[in-house]
Amino acid sequence: MEDMVNKPRHYTKHPSGIECIEIVEHEDFLIGSAMKYLWRHRDKGKPIEDLRKAIFYIERKIKQLEQD
Repeated sequence: MEDMVNKPRHYTKHPSGIECIEIVEHEDFLIGSAMKYLWRHRDKGKPIEDLRKAIFYIERKIKQLEQD
């Protein structure tokens, strides 16, 4: 049975064999979240929705940086 908490199939589908969390844990929340949606946008069946989610997080990061 698939472990949907620790090892869902879409977490390990990337051709590199690298799990997304290994990369994004080194970024802040907004950038890491955008990277997560970009990394796995082909893997859950809703690529356009996931790309829009990535844009959402990128736009929030831009606003945050503009306020600094």
